[in-house]
Amino acid sequence: MLHWSKWFLVPFLSVATTASGSGSWPNGTTDCKCVSPSLIEATTAELQEGLMKGCFSSVDLVNAYVTRIHEVNSTLHMVLEVNPDAWDIARQFDLERKHGRVRGPLHGLPILVKGNIGTEDKMETAAGSYALVGAKVAADSTVVKKLRQAGVVILGKTSLSEWANFRSLNGSNGWNAEGGQTYAAYYPKQDPSGSSSGSGVAADLGLALAALGTETSGSILSPSENNNIVGIKPTVGLTSRYMVIPISERQDTIGPMARTVKDAAMILQAIAGPDRNDNYTLASPFGSHLPNYLAACKLSGLKGKRIGIPRNVINTLDASSEPIVSAFEAAVSVISQAGATIVDNANFTGYDAYLNTMVPEAVIAADFISDIASYLSKLKTNPNNLHNLEDIRRFTQQSPLEDYPSRDTGVWDMALGAGINNTSPEFWPMHLQSLYYAEEGGLTGALSRNKLDAVILPTALAWDIPAIIGSPGITVPLGSFPEGTPIEYNTRGDLVEKAPGIPFGISFLGPRWSEESLIGMAYAFEQKTLVREKLQRYIEPRSDLSNTL
Repeated sequence: MLHWSKWFLVPFLSVATTASGSGSWPNGTTDCKCVSPSLIEATTAELQEGLMKGCFSSVDLVNAYVTRIHEVNSTLHMVLEVNPDAWDIARQFDLERKHGRVRGPLHGLPILVKGNIGTEDKMETAAGSYALVGAKVAADSTVVKKLRQAGVVILGKTSLSEWANFRSLNGSNGWNAEGGQTYAAYYPKQDPSGSSSGSGVAADLGLALAALGTETSGSILSPSENNNIVGIKPTVGLTSRYMVIPISERQDTIGPMARTVKDAAMILQAIAGPDRNDNYTLASPFGSHLPNYLAACKLSGLKGKRIGIPRNVINTLDASSEPIVSAFEAAVSVISQAGATIVDNANFTGYDAYLNTMVPEAVIAADFISDIASYLSKLKTNPNNLHNLEDIRRFTQQSPLEDYPSRDTGVWDMALGAGINNTSPEFWPMHLQSLYYAEEGGLTGALSRNKLDAVILPTALAWDIPAIIGSPGITVPLGSFPEGTPIEYNTRGDLVEKAPGIPFGISFLGPRWSEESLIGMAYAFEQKTLVREKLQRYIEPRSDLSNTL
């Protein structure tokens, strides 16, 4: 890690510090009107324009975002820690810009990363657990390394469901021992969903340009839905998992959570690509020549596409989800009018069997036993001397800070009780059985039988089948529960799952490596509906860039 302290000696000459004043271009010309965008909706393009004109600096952005974090973090608990080096790094990127070096469209922009994504710096990489507080990774995760190379300021670590929601059978989304309970901003004590809970809340509230999340089964798509933002869950292998705390090598993936499809696409461009430290990325058909995900953002993205609806999946929703179904049907009309061919009853033929099996969960558990031991073996420092899942469980059950037994270790107990890891002879037949539910009996079968480009589903139903085969999905805001919606709590009784104003989304799902096509569809839908700006939060930061300059 570079040390940036020497840049304190080089003051950055900022200009134009008011929202309506005049700024100066880098070449010294003046009379360029400056408008500071509202950070709760600010896009990459708007922020880059302000940086280019000299209306504000990257240091100004760090100051504004950190002020916003401090305003709401004591209520919503979405950020575990702010990077103490963020200001120094921002100064370095400001200095580069001053000298004519701009690394790309993300240069100088702050992004938050989930607390299980490794950073070789002063911050923790602990997945919210005291078991790993003080442990140090041997290197930056590849996705963070790529962001730094793109000129991104890593602003801090977001809160998450502890161990990425892979510990308790009686837990709650967004809770971890390190940071407490995260809440979303649309209803008091709102379930933020998990496990990328803090990333979803932070991106929604404009506490950074965007955030990175991780998904094994739903952990990008679901919190993006609950927080009224766009989430891209990439194909497993499009983004490297190196130095990210794992659950399952077959299902884990890292992706962007942002307020717009364009911003999410730009971040995906920066973090995707092959990495010799993650052999799944070497199976990518693109190599180092990625599609242009930003160029895929076209208003014509739905035209000529064949899009299926797995009606038998939607029919599993109960009556309390009627507002979701109603909004979904309206979305189908929008998609059809945008030039897509809708194929109804493109069903997942193995879905009933899937709902009555635990085989996919057993595959993930076996992966975790092997993969977490491998991760622990690569740590540079390991203060609690943890080498396997048995060690982690023992620490958790003995540490008063971990809220055990109120929050159990049921997921681990079941995994260890099965006595199988991913090198056991029983594993491979179990894995092949699991694949059926997503391939012939699921998404792959629906796509091939009906010659589809994509499938659409309410996001609440969209993530589990693609997770099994590591195929991509994108969620876009669709609507929110109306006035008069009865309040429903989670099973633990400490989070509100349904209530007036709580958001929900629609997901576009495709075959592996189809992100480019899905981004086009998601962008076209987003631009034709613009749902995000229509929803109302009960809490927002009051400070903004214009009054922190």
